[in-house]
Amino acid sequence: MTPPDDAGAGRRPARAPGARQLTEHRLFWPAAVLAALLLGNVALTHDFFAVRVQNGHLYGSLIDILQFGAPLVLVSLGMTLVIATRGIDLSVGSTVAIAGALACEHIATAKDPGSLPTVMSAIAVAVGVAAAIGLLNGLLVARLGVQPIVATLVLMVAGRGVAQLITDGQIISVSSSAYKMIGGGYWLTLPFAVLLAAALVAVTSLVTRRTALGMLIESVGGNPVASRLVGIRAAGLLVMVYVVSAVCAAVAGLMISSNVSSADGNNAGLWIELDAILAVVVGGTALTGGRFSLGGTVLGALIIQTLSTTIYTLGVPPETTLVFKALVVIVVCLVQSPAFRARLSRRRRPAAPGPAPAAGDAGARQQEVHP
Repeated sequence: MTPPDDAGAGRRPARAPGARQLTEHRLFWPAAVLAALLLGNVALTHDFFAVRVQNGHLYGSLIDILQFGAPLVLVSLGMTLVIATRGIDLSVGSTVAIAGALACEHIATAKDPGSLPTVMSAIAVAVGVAAAIGLLNGLLVARLGVQPIVATLVLMVAGRGVAQLITDGQIISVSSSAYKMIGGGYWLTLPFAVLLAAALVAVTSLVTRRTALGMLIESVGGNPVASRLVGIRAAGLLVMVYVVSAVCAAVAGLMISSNVSSADGNNAGLWIELDAILAVVVGGTALTGGRFSLGGTVLGALIIQTLSTTIYTLGVPPETTLVFKALVVIVVCLVQSPAFRARLSRRRRPAAPGPAPAAGDAGARQQEVHP
């Protein structure tokens, strides 16, 4: 909510209309925080912005942030649609692990692990199972009325166990150049994972902003009763967003397992659901539902990934990494909060001078001092 401007013309200079519109744009503060983090890294590493070409591929710290942040962008993309409906999806981390485990298990047991049909069938199996997980989440929430946090928490715990059952508690390694392309390959000099994430973000943005689908999702999250009374089928929309969230998590799981050519059911995608929620919140989407910003979510995911890179650059001890990350995220949320900025501005503002005394009052006070 935009804070009221209660400053009069005589108390402080009014901001220019252009600057005010810029600072009140929903993407301004996420972009400013991301720029501040990137500039802070320049102070630590002078060639942080350097991008070099080697063997036709782009390399550099910025490219690494985009490549390693691509899975988080995808998970956050699906999480944004779920949160826009007043929901939450805690099972995306387990879905990441299941998708990677299924794909690697399928490739490792195939007769020709390196063939394209084997990789395509592995992708189909992983995405299909993830869609079934999302369908189950959506039915629990939309049809049976289970609270989203409870429904997805069950699959968050059970799904991690399923991933370990698939891998038999071991790390499955694969050797397939076609599968390696998803998370560790390059195309048109850029990491293929970055291009894939950008394409999915663009498609989602077109579908939700160029059609009525985005408005329907926001209406279900903003006022479920009113949306039902006007004839919107909220149940179908809820099921759809959970399926989309699971599919996005599955693609992220394929990227992660492909990049390291292995599947780890215990650690793959661990706590990525919390990073995705942070990215959505930092990007400006309200947890109360009713509105969402895909551009803000992408910026939020890049902020989280840049923060992780900064932590490794600073050499923060592993035991304090999560605490440091939490402190920075709290500061970022406070900076973006209009209410916090308004309160801080009021404290910095000097006390307004009282009204000028009337001539009669001044004369009376002079007589009291000099009788």
